[in-house]
Amino acid sequence: MIESPVFFSGIGGSGMLPLASIVRAGGARVAGSDRSLDAGRTPEKFDYLRSLGIQLVPQDGSGLQEGMTLVTSAAVEDNVPDVVRARELGLPHLTRPEFLARLLNSAQRSVAVGGTSGKSTVTGMIGWILHACHRQPTVMNGAVMKNFVTPSAPFASALVGDPELFVSEVDESDGSIALYKPEIAVLTNISLDHKELVELRELFAHFLNRSRKAVLNLDDPETRALSGTVPRDKVIGYGFDSPGADFMGKDLQLEPNGVTFAIEAEGERYDARLAVPGRHNASNALAAIAATRAIGIRLEDAVNSLTRFEGLRRRLETVGEAAGVTVIDDFAHNPDKIDATLATLRAQPGRLLMMFQPHGYGPLRKMGEQLAESFANGMAPDDRLYLPDPVYQGGTVERTRGSDWLAGEITARDRQAEHIPERAKIGEALASEARSGDRILIMGARDDTLIDFARGLLEKLGKRN
Repeated sequence: MIESPVFFSGIGGSGMLPLASIVRAGGARVAGSDRSLDAGRTPEKFDYLRSLGIQLVPQDGSGLQEGMTLVTSAAVEDNVPDVVRARELGLPHLTRPEFLARLLNSAQRSVAVGGTSGKSTVTGMIGWILHACHRQPTVMNGAVMKNFVTPSAPFASALVGDPELFVSEVDESDGSIALYKPEIAVLTNISLDHKELVELRELFAHFLNRSRKAVLNLDDPETRALSGTVPRDKVIGYGFDSPGADFMGKDLQLEPNGVTFAIEAEGERYDARLAVPGRHNASNALAAIAATRAIGIRLEDAVNSLTRFEGLRRRLETVGEAAGVTVIDDFAHNPDKIDATLATLRAQPGRLLMMFQPHGYGPLRKMGEQLAESFANGMAPDDRLYLPDPVYQGGTVERTRGSDWLAGEITARDRQAEHIPERAKIGEALASEARSGDRILIMGARDDTLIDFARGLLEKLGKRN
């Protein structure tokens, strides 16, 4: 039982909104604040939170009262008025991962999904399989799960069900993955993103060894190497290129709007079909099937359920088509995700016109060279890439390496890239350049307005003669 009331500072964040939704549905009093709310951004998101019975107030400390527990997102610094006021009142203060870990670790049955890429999709797939098989899970995701979207729940990044069957994606970026002790730990892959590989290996090894069972992508070299640190009887391996995997993918066929493949497991073979494209999604499906099998779902039921999995918002999501041009919105923001997105789209005909908004100056400093390589390797010679300035939400981050630097690195590798600081001008360039048969791809993270930008482009194209 969640103690009431709870105040979420940064409640509009992708990891905070679903958590607040779950807590509210459990009967607790919930209130919150957000700098985007104060700035008038994404009002529809905050209208949704209000519809759940959550009180929203300015992020000025006025909403904190005696008896509350404060939960803060990673974007909320110690000098934010909410935090200052909570200290003055002596209120309990937990970070979002600390609060989430309490819920997950206390559940009788739990699945935690970690990895550099794919964790939101795998979490959504696991949640959908369990729901379709009438198991009523509680699911905490960082992305909107299309299967659960309704007119009254347009931001369905959470599914409220039995608190004793808890499924969640878990994050390594701040080291908080060490807090979780799940029954089933899933690891999709390990690559450069927020932390150096040495630290990532240590974090993920600890995560796996705290679980009862570890579901591991043996196709990923780093994950395969970590499997040796886990007792063999705990490991459940999956993959397409890994002989001996417990869940083996075979006969992969990529299609424009989906993928088909076979699964060999437990001495049986099952044919699978997904309505989401790309080899990476076939791998995600193997992970979800293996995880749900570990908590008692029949293989055949899991495979059949996934034929009706609709995917996640901002994961290779087709926004629409106008004037023969398809507009696609995608969350890709690190080298691994960009590789997967471009490989999926380049497998189909049509020129790519892209906008990639780096999700911060820090990530550009850490993995800029790898980002340049990913774009250079994934783009065709006639593809074009436009880069606005990175996301910047204030603070003291070093800004010596920006989008102009990244454009230069990609151009030096014989691909077409241009830095245009203002997104509006990029929108004009994309709309004027696009021709029938082209695909416009919008990529980036940490910015809820990217989908609005994509929709605006579609509208521009529709008005073209």
